[in-house]
Amino acid sequence: MLEKQFLIDQLAAQLSASVRAALDASEASATEAREGATPAEKREDARAALELGSMGRAQERRAKRAIEELDALKSWRAPSTLQKAMLGAIVEIEDPDAGEGRTFFLAPVGAGVTLTGPGGDGFLSVVTPASPIGRAVIGHGVGDTVDVTVEGEPREWTITWVG
Repeated sequence: MLEKQFLIDQLAAQLSASVRAALDASEASATEAREGATPAEKREDARAALELGSMGRAQERRAKRAIEELDALKSWRAPSTLQKAMLGAIVEIEDPDAGEGRTFFLAPVGAGVTLTGPGGDGFLSVVTPASPIGRAVIGHGVGDTVDVTVEGEPREWTITWVG
């Protein structure tokens, strides 16, 4: 469980950083829209002020979404041992065509975030059950072969480890 808690803590830290970045960008856009030009310049280029305001609102939405994900992550606990890929599993797959393996952490939020293993041991990609990879592996165990489309390319992967 320590390994998974390490991953959850790392994901929470990255989501927190995303919240801070979005809030900072929102405030910067709002300040620029308010104070970035003289009244005459604002009248001449009202579209720029409107765009800055729109960017600020988009960053606020991004921050709100990241806060919701962070709250969901804080209330979630990953199971310690698993036989099949499910929420909370660390899944290793092998792509025989490419001759390479990948490791994923199935989490409720944080899709696309890259985490490092304890002590910097390897990298894991966070996938959610809503992602194509998450949908493909959920419910499968070691030795199962799953079909998934990655970047428009169909792939066939074999699950080599679930924990």
